[in-house]
Amino acid sequence: MGGQDIELYLDVEGPYPPMLRRPPYPESLETRKKIEKNINQLLEIDFIRKIGHKEIVKITTPVLITWKDGQSRLCGDVRALNNYTKADRYPIPRIPHALEKLVKAKFIT
Repeated sequence: MGGQDIELYLDVEGPYPPMLRRPPYPESLETRKKIEKNINQLLEIDFIRKIGHKEIVKITTPVLITWKDGQSRLCGDVRALNNYTKADRYPIPRIPHALEKLVKAKFIT
């Protein structure tokens, strides 16, 4: 996982969106420590990297998601980007409709 370059391309409408970074959400000290722990784990496996103070981060706001069993996971809140992405005009077909077509099939490839 470490050291891999991953690129993601999104179709956006109009000009490139303005900076979408928001200040971090107010968190308790305990939650802040969990966020730092998650960040350090991701740094250790080279999944993320630290950036210099002059580099611009356009779409990141860290959010800690905690499950019922107490485990937590660090996510990025990029909901603001939804306002700039093009709508997907090819929706996923409904499962009952797809299964109905498969029932009549003799061969499935």
